[in-house]
Formats: sequence, structure tokens, C-alpha cells
Amino acid sequence: MRNTKKDKAKSNQMWGGHFESGPSEIMQRINQSISFDQKLYDQDIEGSIAHATMLTKKKILTPAEGEKIIDGLKQVKKEIISGKFKFKAELEDIHMNVEARLSDLIGDVAGKLHTARSRNDQVATDFRLYVRDCFDNLDLALKELQAALIKRASEHYDTIMPGFTHLQTAQPVTLGHHLLAYVEMFGRDRSRATDARARMNECPLGAAALAGTSFPTDRKITANLLGFDCPTSNSIDSVSDRDFAIEFLSTASIVAMHLSRFAEEIVIWATADFSFIKLSDAFTSGSSIMPQKRNPDAAELVRAKSGRIYGSLFGLLTVMKGLPLTYSKDMQEDKEPVFDVVDNISLCIAAMKGMVLDMKVNKDKMKEAAGRGYSTATDLADWLVQNLGIPFRQCHHITGRIVRLAEERGCTLSEIPLEDMKKVEPGITNDVYNVLSVENSVASRTSFGGTAPANVKKAVKEAQKKWGI
Repeated sequence: MRNTKKDKAKSNQMWGGHFESGPSEIMQRINQSISFDQKLYDQDIEGSIAHATMLTKKKILTPAEGEKIIDGLKQVKKEIISGKFKFKAELEDIHMNVEARLSDLIGDVAGKLHTARSRNDQVATDFRLYVRDCFDNLDLALKELQAALIKRASEHYDTIMPGFTHLQTAQPVTLGHHLLAYVEMFGRDRSRATDARARMNECPLGAAALAGTSFPTDRKITANLLGFDCPTSNSIDSVSDRDFAIEFLSTASIVAMHLSRFAEEIVIWATADFSFIKLSDAFTSGSSIMPQKRNPDAAELVRAKSGRIYGSLFGLLTVMKGLPLTYSKDMQEDKEPVFDVVDNISLCIAAMKGMVLDMKVNKDKMKEAAGRGYSTATDLADWLVQNLGIPFRQCHHITGRIVRLAEERGCTLSEIPLEDMKKVEPGITNDVYNVLSVENSVASRTSFGGTAPANVKKAVKEAQKKWGI
């Protein structure tokens, strides 16, 4: 059945005289994006205000027309913020919803707003503005997480714990030093966000559909009004580029990986077998049948959400990988993954910050565990090198024999009598016992970046300065 004249006029609001009938219900459902891109209303309206301002300055619009359009756009924004605005799926996206309402408010002059632009450069601009804010918010959230880690590191600059390789006890370290390792990780994430933000801060508006425009526009004006460094250089690339969204998802994926590594450690540390830390009721849950359980669910969910965030990155990479230049409707699928990742990475960072500040450290358990597994064996080997002048590789073998002796006797290295050590290496003296305690071990690691408590104290101050905390 053909549409009525009223329906026909409505269906042709965007496409003019070329299309005689409206889309099918299925086409309308798959084609619309207003259900999610309404999130971009602020960016869309700010971009339109900047565009109208430029058109007015270049005398493409009269001052009266420009003022009327800008006032109307501000009214549309107020309606959206207040909740009075009704988004319509038949108008497809945020751009046409805003323009249609603007037309209701100010009449036919609203149609002049779209002069010298296309939805292609409009959506590219809106999305860049949104992602730029996302990078800023990500940087701020990571900074707050770093501050929490630095605070706890300063409290535990001399708290001794086992350092691991292969999840096997390796050498004693300090908890403060361990926490500062994550400060460095999240610092690199912040630098990636800063780099990507700088790279994307160019304005596509004015590139039009793909070829630029014949109107005497000044793209530098709109770029400046929207806080961009400059206009994008190539009109084709301007509307087809989504690298900035992919870089955000990539950066967020690396953040999620770092968060997941820390979450895994929290899960392990909170087990009864380790008992290094305890999380309060604020970040744990119980069991429906086992009343003794305290499950580190917040950490487990942070760990799990990394997969969801990676999926968004790979999804958008897959969408973009086969697209010829310039714009294809496939690119409508760029926003939902970013929106989802913004929500989830923000939640994960907040949860991790909460757990860092919440966790209660069991110093005694950590120190006890640090002494297991012959963790000061390297200190013994170093002592042999420094005091007897024996090549390190040979000292490694000597220490290995002494470790085997301790294993056979079921004792620690410091519990082996001196005379038994001398049977392995006659040059060993009683001074060797000075390096076999975990306290002396960590205190001796004074090389730059080492775990010694004195180092950690300095590193805390340096981290605060380095990361602006």
C-alpha cells in the first residue's frame, strides 16, 4: 500500500523528491541510530552552533539568520536536558532529530544550517568531540587511581612481601615497591591517552560529504571554536577516519589488561592460603550456601570485563577493515562499542581505586611468606661474588648446592650451620648471615628502581611529582 500524502511528505523529509515512499519497518529498525547516538546531542548542537557562527562570519548566512539558528539550537539543547525532547526513530539519528525540532521552532531558516556540510562530516566531528572528552576523563580517572596507589605505597614503603616469578617465590620485595609498579603501568596508559588525544585533535567539519564544498567557508574558524588545533587536511580522510575511536578502544584495552593483572593479584592475595589482604563488605560478596565465604567479586568482575573491552576493540577493527573510502553505513557501528567501553572502563577503574583504598594488609603473613622458598638465595650468591671474588656463574652453583642442603634438612638458609656451608665453599664466613634475612635482603636493593625501603620513600615523592599528584 502506498503512503498517504502526509506519510509521504514525512518520509521524504531527508531525501527530497528522489524517494517516493518510506522505508519498511525492518529498514527503519536497522537503519536508525537515535536509540544510541542521542548520547551525542551536546556535541552535535555545539558543532552546529560553531558551523552557524562560521557561516555568519563568512556572510553565507545573514546575522539575523545566524542568530535565529543559534538561539533555536540552544532552545533544543534545553529541551533535551530537561527531558521534554521527544526523539523519533523515523528521523534516524541525532542530527536529523535536532534539525527537525529546530525547524519546528524557527521555520524554514533552519534548513540553511546544513549549508556547506554533510551528515558525514557532522558525525565525524560529533564523535571526535565525544572521544576527546573520553580521553580527558580516562586520564583523570587513572590519575585518581595512581593517587590511591601512591597513598598506600607510602604507608607500606617497608612492608616486606614475596616477589614472584612464575608465581613462585623469587626474592623479597616491599609492598610499596610492588604498588608503585602499577603506578608506572597506569602512567603509561595516561601517556597513551595524551598522545592519542593530541593526534585526533583536528576538526573534520566542513569536509562535507567527501569532496569539500564550493561555498567560501573558513574551516579554521569552526576548528578554533570547537577547541581543535586545526582542520583536517584531506576531505576524503576526514569523513572516513575512525582511527581516533580505535585508538581509544586500544588504550582502554591496555588499561583493562593492567587492571585485570592487578585484579588477579587481589584475588590471590585475598585467598585463605595467602591471606595477604582482606577486603571489606564494600567490595566482596557471600555465598548462598557457604556462610564462611567472602568472595572478591569486584576484583573478579574487573578481571572479566577486560574480555568485553577487548571485544569492542576487535569488533570495530573488523567493521573498518574492508571499507573502501569514504563513508559507508557500516561506520554507524562505531559508536556503541565506544559507549559501552566508556561505561565499563570507568566502572573498573573506580572499583580498583576503591579496593586499593579498602584493602587491609596483613603484614605478618606477607613477611612470613617472603622468607619461604629460599628467597634470599640470590643474596647469598651476591655475597660470594662481593666478598670472595668468585665469578657469579660459579657462585650460582655454590648457592644451589646450599639450597639443596636446606631442602634436605627442611630448614631455611639462615638455619644452616656455618661449618656445613664451609663444606660447600671454605671461604664463607659468619658475615654471610647478615644477608640471609628478608629485612637485610630488601634493604640491600638500593640500585636505582630497586625495592629498598629508602628507595621506595624517594620513589613515592618522585611519582607524585611525575604524575602531578
